[in-house]
Amino acid sequence: HGDTMVPLARYSTVAGIPLPDLVKMGWTTKEKLDKIIQRTRDGGAEIVGLLKTGSAYYAPATSAIEMAEAYLKDKKRVLPCAAYLNGEFGVKDMYVGVPVVIGAGGVERIVEIDLNASEKKQFMGSVNAVKGLVDACKKIEPAVASGKPAKGKAPKAKASARKK
Repeated sequence: HGDTMVPLARYSTVAGIPLPDLVKMGWTTKEKLDKIIQRTRDGGAEIVGLLKTGSAYYAPATSAIEMAEAYLKDKKRVLPCAAYLNGEFGVKDMYVGVPVVIGAGGVERIVEIDLNASEKKQFMGSVNAVKGLVDACKKIEPAVASGKPAKGKAPKAKASARKK
């Protein structure tokens, strides 16, 4: 969820019918579909506002269970996941939310769906927003760039562990 999320309506279906086709068939309007897409982007904040405490745990917990089950039972399920991209979708060296196949090997494959020009532009906007956050974190704590703990910030062993 968030302002830079890219909901792909043409890959979303109701009873197997792509959402844009529902508009063409007159079963809904483009305006209603656009409102649903915006509500999807704003959904996380809306849920937190309604449930007040602890609400940010339900959806991630459900997703984690689905991913764990796909891994443990080698289900080869296609699920959305923040996966490391190494050239897929034109992105390198970043974790980005994309569809993946999860099985006994973990993320076994990244599913590179076709994006039209508008979707690609939105996707790259989202990627660039994440890059901006990562760069801001690196300025706050340079160790983020190296993946190593900052000097003097290594976790200390518990007293019971030092006595042995």
